[in-house]
Amino acid sequence: MNPTEDPAVLAARRFFAEEIRFTAPIEREEVVDAFARVPRERFLGAPPWRFGLLDGSYLDAPGSDPCSTYHNVLFAIDERRKLNNGLPSFLGRLIDETGAIAGHHVVHVGCGTGYYTAVLAELVGERGGVTAIELDEDLAARARENLAPWPQVDVKQADGTLFDPGAANAILVNAGATHPAPVWLDRLLPGAVLILPLTVNAPLHGGGWVLKVTQFKRGLGARFIAPVGIYHCTGGRDEALNRRLAQAYARGDEARAKVRSLRRDEHSEGESCWLHTDDYCLSTLPVE
Repeated sequence: MNPTEDPAVLAARRFFAEEIRFTAPIEREEVVDAFARVPRERFLGAPPWRFGLLDGSYLDAPGSDPCSTYHNVLFAIDERRKLNNGLPSFLGRLIDETGAIAGHHVVHVGCGTGYYTAVLAELVGERGGVTAIELDEDLAARARENLAPWPQVDVKQADGTLFDPGAANAILVNAGATHPAPVWLDRLLPGAVLILPLTVNAPLHGGGWVLKVTQFKRGLGARFIAPVGIYHCTGGRDEALNRRLAQAYARGDEARAKVRSLRRDEHSEGESCWLHTDDYCLSTLPVE
């Protein structure tokens, strides 16, 4: 982003972006380039930085060299709460799936300190916009400060399941919910995409699958695209729906892979209903 930066840091960032191209994988060149332009260290607070291990513990990154932040690992934002910056290869895949391009309006629910919001801002460019929503007051304040170089970003301290961001070309939910909030579905423009981790309660945060919902002319297409373990979405969880979702996942991968649409019309539960609730249904019926 800044041409006066240390060439070693710029090189590390480019190598990092190329590495997650393959580990994600990322299909769109512009997403790789966006990662290569955003300084991750800006969003991690002051060193020493702490990176996360698979068992949930943390280790100090060596020294205070920004190059040490350009690895495909989690970095702690709030170690006490096990709140992390996020795994670049995973979030890179989800950002790629949003289809965000120059001029789009993208909504980022659960933006944390703003790193992946900045990547989205690079994608939509100066003609586009990103509405970044964060419930935690401290995190929202940090995100607002961190994202100051991207004027196309509007940070809102609010409940992302209730806040109305206006019509959107893409909505990326960066936390685990038991169900889609109605406002997310209501605000999808034609061709727009909702990326939503649908998770059930687990020992550490929540586990489940990421659902990709696409607004077609004749309805909402839906398919599961990736497994996920992620921090809970405050306001986006319901205990009864958690049990229903767990039962649906328990039917196995083959049944889950048949999901093709998200229905909001009134209908009786039938064989095509993978998960039927009072408000929506994940169905094996394709959008016609």
